[in-house]
Amino acid sequence: MGEFILELEHISKSFPGVKALDDVHFSLKPGEIHGLMGENGAGKSTFIKIITGVHEPDTGEVRIQGKPVVFRTPLEAQRAGIAAIYQHVTSYPDLSVAENIFMGHERVTRLTRRIDWGTMHREAQDLLDQLDAGVSSYQRMSDLSVARRQIVEIAKALSTNATIVIMDEPTAALTRHESEELYRITESLRDQGVSIIFISHRFEDIERLADRITVFRDGKYIDNWPAAEATRERMIVAMVGREISQMFPKRQIEIGEELLRVENLSRTGYFRDVSLSVRRGEILALTGLVGAGRTEVCESIYGLYPPDEGTIAFEGTPVEINSPIEALRIGIGLLPEDRQHQGLVLDWEIVKNVTLSTLKEYTRLSVVDRDREYDIASQLSKKLAVRAPNVATRASALSGGNQQKVVVAKIIGSTLKVIILDEPTKGVDVAAKAAIYEIIGDLAEQGYGIIMVSSEMPEVLSLSDRIVVMKDGRVTAELDTKDATQEEILHAAMVVTTPAGGAA
Repeated sequence: MGEFILELEHISKSFPGVKALDDVHFSLKPGEIHGLMGENGAGKSTFIKIITGVHEPDTGEVRIQGKPVVFRTPLEAQRAGIAAIYQHVTSYPDLSVAENIFMGHERVTRLTRRIDWGTMHREAQDLLDQLDAGVSSYQRMSDLSVARRQIVEIAKALSTNATIVIMDEPTAALTRHESEELYRITESLRDQGVSIIFISHRFEDIERLADRITVFRDGKYIDNWPAAEATRERMIVAMVGREISQMFPKRQIEIGEELLRVENLSRTGYFRDVSLSVRRGEILALTGLVGAGRTEVCESIYGLYPPDEGTIAFEGTPVEINSPIEALRIGIGLLPEDRQHQGLVLDWEIVKNVTLSTLKEYTRLSVVDRDREYDIASQLSKKLAVRAPNVATRASALSGGNQQKVVVAKIIGSTLKVIILDEPTKGVDVAAKAAIYEIIGDLAEQGYGIIMVSSEMPEVLSLSDRIVVMKDGRVTAELDTKDATQEEILHAAMVVTTPAGGAA
């Protein structure tokens, strides 16, 4: 085998109005984990689709083990030993693990050409055991955690005898412990001779796993280094084209009167006796470990799942919020953690997503003023620097960071006073994070009260004015950011709580 198992030279690909890849080159060594980084819109997705046969390049050459190849379909790429594992697992939830692993290449008997269920389950279980998955081939996919589904996808790749595996943001929805398990499996595959392209926004993923690192920006190849030479600062500069000396532009904003007060809010099985408040121009960070109950508190404030006990006051007046419509009417908006399923209608254009919550403002006698709707959506998209040809572009065609900006545009297009942002930078790249931080600062400066749910300590400590820490559905600390430390926050997030809700 030569030095490279996969090579791409002078690859370009254009779509109407967009040059997705511009003279890109890339190489992958046998038994290597090659980290690929770049901000949303850098061309990584198109690059994957060319390697896996979804798209053919307009120009350039793809070589496998030194021989030129042309993949016209994903099946042709699969037969050449290429498999891809995506951030959002495309499984069949009502089928068994074995059926998912062998979907499209089922094991059949020679004589009858019927599915050989015994062989299929036996081979599936062998693959799962090889990965130390702790999963039965007979389990239903919908019963598995996100991390276990990812492992099943890896087993599926191995079932096709893949020698090149592409992992696209595989840790984005995983906890730290689950990520460590995925790291172990990824390193085990490398040790078995599998070559891996590992795409991630998370520096810790790349620093932990990669042997080499390549960066794309605006559809172009920027640089490549051995992992030992790739500092975090160097990667950031390569990805965004400039130094981000101030990632967290916290501003000195005069904090005004109280907008929202929550007292002793409880929802059985999720959280208990939660009290917090936010003022005009204030950024309140709500933090804690995964499963602390932060999202559930926000959903109750927003009326998705009304609380069983407690009170909510808005601008000093007690209110009952039993639905999101009531929350919006009062002046409270929510940017959900899962933007794709809860924040956007992916098949709709940007304009329809932006104006969805305020459509009545553009409607008279049941007729929508499309010109005005388009103008307002264009203004908001321009204000938030949404990267798209125009607001007629479908949300599904946008990168993750730009989808997040569209959800923010929808929120600020409404008449709101309090905005709840649930993990606003989750799954977006470093440049999109910087843009979102600036947007949060702008909103606070305009007098909005901001509740920001975040698991990232740097943004909690740098952006917020106050910090509320939760553990097991209880508030364990409320801190002034000026005096808070990361150690203090982590201690409060991990403190042992008693059944009565106190700290042990």
